[in-house]
Amino acid sequence: MRALKILVVVMGVMIILGTVALVVALVQRSHTAMTGLSSGAVSTDLALRQPPGTRIGQIAVLNGQLAIWVERPDGGRILLVDPQGSRVAGEIRLGD
Repeated sequence: MRALKILVVVMGVMIILGTVALVVALVQRSHTAMTGLSSGAVSTDLALRQPPGTRIGQIAVLNGQLAIWVERPDGGRILLVDPQGSRVAGEIRLGD
């Protein structure tokens, strides 16, 4: 009977340690997945320099860059912004 009690305690400790290890692994993976744009090297100063009347429609993250949909008086376009270099890396014009 004593051996059974020891076995139950040991298995309970193993379950707790396994759960803690699983939580630690999940937290580490989620942290590394979120560090794509949140590194300290990203500058917060960026001017898009668009003509008057331009509106930002949407912003999305795409392969480490920002994809910004802007609605300009002459038509919509998507600006690809490199946040680490603080510059517009490309522009896609829609519906010329």
